[in-house]
Amino acid sequence: MKIQIWSDIACPFCYIAKQNLEQALIQLPSKDQVRIEYKSFELDPSASLYDGKSYMEKLASKFGGMEQAKQFLNHLTQQAENVGLSFNLDRLKSTNTLDAHRLLKWAKTQGEEEATLNDKLLNAHFTESKDVGDIETLADIAQASGFNREEALEALRDKAGFTDQVREDQQQAREYGISGVPFFIFNEKYALSGAQPAEVFSQVLEKILEEGRPATRFEVLSNETAGEGLCTDEGCAIPPRKK
Repeated sequence: MKIQIWSDIACPFCYIAKQNLEQALIQLPSKDQVRIEYKSFELDPSASLYDGKSYMEKLASKFGGMEQAKQFLNHLTQQAENVGLSFNLDRLKSTNTLDAHRLLKWAKTQGEEEATLNDKLLNAHFTESKDVGDIETLADIAQASGFNREEALEALRDKAGFTDQVREDQQQAREYGISGVPFFIFNEKYALSGAQPAEVFSQVLEKILEEGRPATRFEVLSNETAGEGLCTDEGCAIPPRKK
């Protein structure tokens, strides 16, 4: 089974959804036969590198003030805690994520699994409050993921390196009509958007195993709340709390 995931390191729901998918995969008998491919999606390609401003300050303009931004961050932190993640959003360093995406593309050429690197990038950004727009920091994260630090740094210093691969993913997203992340395509047959619960991922995985048929176009299975638990260039939407 092949799962393609469009995501951005700057997307909190991408991290949450990743946790939910992994929880669903644990229950899958044939989980060893699942291949996950990460696809690049920049929520804000024009974003500047970290400039010292807090995440809350940057969100305030979108949410109509600091209080509204604070409430959003509190809800987001709770959503993360619900799936076992610890977000430190008050110390998060907002930055441009192109170099992080280029690093992931480089990792694919090294004969190693980039899933570990993707996970460490998300953890560095949302939990450890590291600057994932800084190439020295990215090289450290690559080393912690089992890659050669100097080779990773050399790849990052070449600003043109692997940029085309990132742009190809983004072009494919546009062709598919993907406007927000996370976005999942299963066996090029079914798709889900947003930070769906683990049980929803389980239902799709089971459906694919039962049918086992190829398709020429994926079918979107997300329900009417697909816009919740999703990040776009307009911002992120918090799913409603379960009653």
